[in-house]
Amino acid sequence: MGPWFRVAAVGGLLCVGFGAFAAHGITDPKAQEWLKTGALYGFVHVLAVFAAGQRSGRGASLAPPLFLAGLVLFSGSLWAMGLGAPRWLGAITPLGGLAFMAGWAALAWSRPRS
Repeated sequence: MGPWFRVAAVGGLLCVGFGAFAAHGITDPKAQEWLKTGALYGFVHVLAVFAAGQRSGRGASLAPPLFLAGLVLFSGSLWAMGLGAPRWLGAITPLGGLAFMAGWAALAWSRPRS
């Protein structure tokens, strides 16, 4: 799995931290929603990085960087807004969603290396 393992582990740490902060450290309902959504989607895709690492083939090797790009763009933009960043940052969020989707597509069409 290479370097993606460590990056995904850090992503998992961030997801748990932001999810806990949303639940216990912030009172604004919109900010809580952004933080929780970012944590949920991020954590699912961190786990997907670990699962993709168990497969071989070209599509499987493309999936981890796409999932992690989605984590940065999707979850990261939501977390930033939850912490007070300007709302225009939400324009980046769909790009992260597209990266998540591209990662799943890469896995769907992956073929084992021969």
